[in-house]
Amino acid sequence: MNTYRNTLAALFVLLVLAGCKVSKDTALPIKAIPEKFRDAQGQDSLSIADQTIKDFFKEEELRNLVDTALVRNYDLQIALKNMESAQQLLKQSKLGNIPQVDLQITGSSNRPSDNSLNGLSTSQFLKTTHVEDFNANVGLRWEADIWGKIKGEKQAALATYLQTEEAKKAIQTQLIASVAQGYYRLLMMDAQIAIAKKNLALSDSTLRIIHLQFDAGQVTSLAIQQAKAQQLVAAQLIPKFEQDITIQENALRVLTGRLPGSVDRLASLEKSDVISQVSAGYPTAMVSRRPDVKSAELSLNIANAKVGIAKASLYPSLSITASAGLNSFKASNWFNIPASLFGVVAGGITQPLLQGRQLKTQYEVAKIEREKTVIQFRQSVLNAVAEVSDELVKIEKLKQQYDISKDKVNTLQQAVRNANLLFKSGMANYLEVITAQSNSLQSELELTTIKTAQLNARVELYRALGGGL
Repeated sequence: MNTYRNTLAALFVLLVLAGCKVSKDTALPIKAIPEKFRDAQGQDSLSIADQTIKDFFKEEELRNLVDTALVRNYDLQIALKNMESAQQLLKQSKLGNIPQVDLQITGSSNRPSDNSLNGLSTSQFLKTTHVEDFNANVGLRWEADIWGKIKGEKQAALATYLQTEEAKKAIQTQLIASVAQGYYRLLMMDAQIAIAKKNLALSDSTLRIIHLQFDAGQVTSLAIQQAKAQQLVAAQLIPKFEQDITIQENALRVLTGRLPGSVDRLASLEKSDVISQVSAGYPTAMVSRRPDVKSAELSLNIANAKVGIAKASLYPSLSITASAGLNSFKASNWFNIPASLFGVVAGGITQPLLQGRQLKTQYEVAKIEREKTVIQFRQSVLNAVAEVSDELVKIEKLKQQYDISKDKVNTLQQAVRNANLLFKSGMANYLEVITAQSNSLQSELELTTIKTAQLNARVELYRALGGGL
């Protein structure tokens, strides 16, 4: 009865100890998150990151490219495989509390020397020159998770699995942004090659008029040479843009997991909608959505678990072992039950002695690593907030640049028309016409670049806020 009570008392003590936590977790530094973004227009809980891909991208062709990339992109497929591997390790970690059970079946025959002590004893008492031993047993070993070591390993495995999921999300958001920006660059190049061809046709018309004036003796050959040079400037741009279009198409095809080829598009840069008024929401919502920040948060969970594991290693561990089976010196009696039955039960407490300094060092290093993860979390939040603020100011200032550039293009286009009319009537010379055409060409190309930058800034803001998940 006393033995039974002692056993219950010991189990009660172990349960109480198991409920104790040997280390205190470091909390997430909430103060690292600001209340609002710089250059945010107003404070609104809504965010463009809340929009689905279908709602955010208006071009159907672009949505189709994004959908294809999310299915066929190889980087994303590798990330999914990493998730599967981490999931298997997570399942394995959940088996930490299950006892280790081994089945062992052995048979041996030992012939000692006739002149040895064992040989003399065997021949004298067992009347044989060799000893046989047949054994079949099931062994069990179980370590009580008193200090939460196994629990910490489970927590670390879970956080590691979730990190692979966040890595996949990070690839996904970047992939969506890359496909969209590549598509808009294609639209920009389409617009630029159209501008170059229009300018080339205008230069051809100007060159023909100058040839007529040269034949009439009104201008010198210098006028023809300068007009020809302006014509070649526009002509040179066309093969360059064609090359850039092919390279960009190939890049988009690779992102979508397909062989290099053409990319169908019916949209135009001019008709692409640029929304200047965008809402970024609150930084707290961004932090809870962005994969890199979530991954840094999970790193803190892993670091907390590792500190707990290292601290638990400093304390005694309780192990229980048991073995039961059949044992016999003769094969004919091996399965003679119950005569061949045997059983062994043992329990032990192990306390590291000489390894104390080493384990203490590991514990201190684990705490330092945890402090590093806190710093890395702060840095990830800082970088994320900076990215959002950068894109917000880009959207605002690019709109101002676009409006100015649009006025500049309209002014220079009107200057080209006036210069041509004045030139045909003899009131302007060829240099004024060439200069007007050159300025108009550059301003129109610049306008397409700014328009594309506007579209890309909007996409980058969507990505920076964690959109597309």
